[in-house]
Amino acid sequence: MLVNMKEMLAHARANKYAVGLFNTMDTDMLEGVINAAEKLRSPVIIGTAEVLLPYGELKLLAPSIIAAAKRATVPVVVHFDHGTTFERTLEALQLGFSSVMFDASTKPYEQNVAETREIVKIAHAMGATVEGEIGHVGVANNPDDVTGDNYTTVEEAAQFLADTGVDALAVAVGTAHGAYKSKPKLSYDRTREIRESVDVPLVLHGGSGLSDDEFRGLIENGISKVNIFTDLCIAAMTAKPAGEAADLNFTDYMSLRKMKVDAIQAAAEKKMSLFGCAGKADI
Repeated sequence: MLVNMKEMLAHARANKYAVGLFNTMDTDMLEGVINAAEKLRSPVIIGTAEVLLPYGELKLLAPSIIAAAKRATVPVVVHFDHGTTFERTLEALQLGFSSVMFDASTKPYEQNVAETREIVKIAHAMGATVEGEIGHVGVANNPDDVTGDNYTTVEEAAQFLADTGVDALAVAVGTAHGAYKSKPKLSYDRTREIRESVDVPLVLHGGSGLSDDEFRGLIENGISKVNIFTDLCIAAMTAKPAGEAADLNFTDYMSLRKMKVDAIQAAAEKKMSLFGCAGKADI
């Protein structure tokens, strides 16, 4: 069933578990994630991000994702992640996405607030929810992101929420997008402090590559939504070597596709169990 994030994440926040957002750029990923959610009876958030559109066009993907969400027997949010332009974010809403994340976090604060607030007004009028970001979650192992204190402050989070009215808040607490080559410096204390100071669910970006204990620590201290993409890609890529080892015929595209879908499903199931959302679809 197609839903927005409001009630889904409110329950996660109150009960200290997290729901995964699994970004998908093709129907292999979509099928694998939906299968995982159905099998584990887990609520799930599925979508795509603006940065991925060159590899999977929005107008092509949207009908498939939305149809799969409506057909599912578990709650599914269809979410547009990291919308960096007003035009693309509005397009996602017009195509039927039930939630959007508008990311103007690299812009001056006043501009971030003004643009995010306008998206909130439009999305709420359409019955959709909005995630915003304050404090910038950078790219893993980028030298520009490893100097100084880049964590979101409690004051920034509370002010941004008051200024914009977003339904969920992405915060910077030490993670980064992409694959880590060195251990991230996470702040559980900052996560907990922000959680105690605002009344909306907190979102973790840059989740792929964290250890199980790191995920548990962040969720225990206030994260209610975790974004995953890189781990799905890695799972799909490992399907091919596994098949070669079994001497499968890779001229048969369908055999390769099934292995990819199965690998993606297994990766998604692992994350759902870890985040604590397995079995929560029927609550």
